[in-house]
Amino acid sequence: MAELWPPGARGDGGDSPAAGSGPRDPAEQAEEVRREDAESDWSADSWSDYGSRDKPGTTLGRTVPDGNVLFPDIFHTDHLLFYERFRAYQDYILADCKASEVKRFIAEYLEKVLEPSGWQAIWRTDVFEVLVGVVGVNFPALKAVVQLSEPFLCESQDSSFTLECMQELLELKEHQILLQELWVVYDESGEFDQTALAIEHVRFFYRCIWRTWDEEEEDEFDYFVRCVEPRLRLHYDILEHRVPSGLVAEYQNFLSQCEELYEKFLNVRNSISSNDSDSEAENVSMVEGLKLYDKVEHLKQKLKLIENPLLRYVFGYQKYGSLQAKGLRPTGAKVIHVVPWTMTASLLQLLARDKLCPESCEDVEIQFHRDPLAAVNACYEGDRVIICPGHYFVDGVFSIADSVELEGYGLPDDVVIEKQGKGDNFFDCTGANIKISNLKLVQHDAVEGILNVHHGKTTLENCVLQCETTGITVRTAAELLMRNSDLYGAKGAGVEIYPGSVCTLLHNGIHHCKEGILVKNFLDEDYEAPTITMVNNMIHNNEGYGVVLVRPAMPSEMKDASAQETKGNTQPTQAGDDTACAEGSQQEPGCVTDELELCKRAETSEQTESNSEIANVLGAASAKKSQKHKKRLSELGFTDADDNLMSQEMFVSVEGNQFKWNGKGSFGIFFF
Repeated sequence: MAELWPPGARGDGGDSPAAGSGPRDPAEQAEEVRREDAESDWSADSWSDYGSRDKPGTTLGRTVPDGNVLFPDIFHTDHLLFYERFRAYQDYILADCKASEVKRFIAEYLEKVLEPSGWQAIWRTDVFEVLVGVVGVNFPALKAVVQLSEPFLCESQDSSFTLECMQELLELKEHQILLQELWVVYDESGEFDQTALAIEHVRFFYRCIWRTWDEEEEDEFDYFVRCVEPRLRLHYDILEHRVPSGLVAEYQNFLSQCEELYEKFLNVRNSISSNDSDSEAENVSMVEGLKLYDKVEHLKQKLKLIENPLLRYVFGYQKYGSLQAKGLRPTGAKVIHVVPWTMTASLLQLLARDKLCPESCEDVEIQFHRDPLAAVNACYEGDRVIICPGHYFVDGVFSIADSVELEGYGLPDDVVIEKQGKGDNFFDCTGANIKISNLKLVQHDAVEGILNVHHGKTTLENCVLQCETTGITVRTAAELLMRNSDLYGAKGAGVEIYPGSVCTLLHNGIHHCKEGILVKNFLDEDYEAPTITMVNNMIHNNEGYGVVLVRPAMPSEMKDASAQETKGNTQPTQAGDDTACAEGSQQEPGCVTDELELCKRAETSEQTESNSEIANVLGAASAKKSQKHKKRLSELGFTDADDNLMSQEMFVSVEGNQFKWNGKGSFGIFFF
């Protein structure tokens, strides 16, 4: 792969003579210094390793254009790696320019690297492709001056684009075509490598990076840092399947909406600026323009959140294409699905005794399947899946839309379901009442969390979850009951609790995750507060907080937060407590029992305070939302609203949980 570095900047010594060649004439040394200085100059003759004049032959590949017309081959330039584009935009094209300076910086870059004439290209539009020759470049306009090549080669969706038609079209355009619409014809000499790559960088920029509203961004910000880098990273994250497909669709939807609304906003603004009268129609247009502006700004913020890799999953999409439930079987019967790794006579007897023969002794239909995914896909409402001990590898998604039970026959470590292959999800639950028990779920190479509860209620009991990205996500209006389970390894939060959801966590272990439990912002008026119950959980060894609340910051709270940061975290860590106990035990052997008892009491007191703090902060945040809700009702004229009816306060029960060895403490608030 060719690299975009100026000659002499790579540290490889260039054309320096071999060691041991003996002393050289001073004039020769001076000439070499002069030559190296000239080579390091940022000039059009030697700017990059792509197609350097002192290197014979091209460093780029070639590709054959699609279609029926025998066009000549073109340079293959759309395969560049992230770091190649990053370095090109940061170091050579945009540098530290402002949004209003982007076009000028690109023009200056092109003047240094682009061949002004003497090359051919295929001009591509949505309706035709035609071979042209470049006779000049209008750098400020980022356009090439072209003429039709001989022989005339053109491919279009219909036969209307004749030679005469294309000549007329070029005359209307004054023979000037946007550079990003040109694909440079392949030349093995290497003379046009820089030209092909420069046009590729411009084309990629205007297709994938630039937004029509960027020019109105505030100029005190570095455009590359603010816009180019996050959009470039998002583009490659999508290419490399590191972003959920649902979030990608959401981003594209926001982008198209924003472009459409921004165009309408520009039309309204232009109509107002061109009309000097103070008429009622103009006032109406101003109101319409303000509404459009607010909508555009709202969508721009959503786009920026998704473009930011740190906030992408904190404020990710909440929509989900609901799965279609099958409902009851046409016969009304319920089936037990059995998945055996290997079936023996003794195992069949045990299954018949423990699982397959209900007390009613009625005939029960039993179906056998080769893998758990096939069994789940065959389920109807009320069915049951029993998975025998074994290690099952699954390449697919468990999409459970009916009320079914999925149960491992044995201990969780004996019944392992491991995901293979790339994919967004592992378990998607939308059924009214789903139960999963006695299973170990292992996730690899994933994009989304190990289990998503989108709708209905999902009960998770006596399970082990080895995560890859986030852990369990409880979406708005969904319910999770997680009992006696162990979750670890999430690069995000172990459990994400969305507004308006119900989450009950009883006797679980959540550890070795980025954050233990994350409660998402519910202060927005569009959201309802979640219902959270946490009892006797062990939340430990997480990189960040045991529990973290994500919500917007008020001005007064920002002052308080900064004051707390200056004071530092006064909560002692568990490791510090253990050290203190050890030191105390070495002071007086006769007081060992008393010292340990004091440490134990201090630890118990600390855990009680942590539980109380979480309950109080979450409750206070919910009360603040309730006050905002009542104020909004009052503004609408509902002054006698019943408190019990209108209250949206969160039900919080946090008792008996233990928080140990979490990197930032038991509880924290992430302001945005």
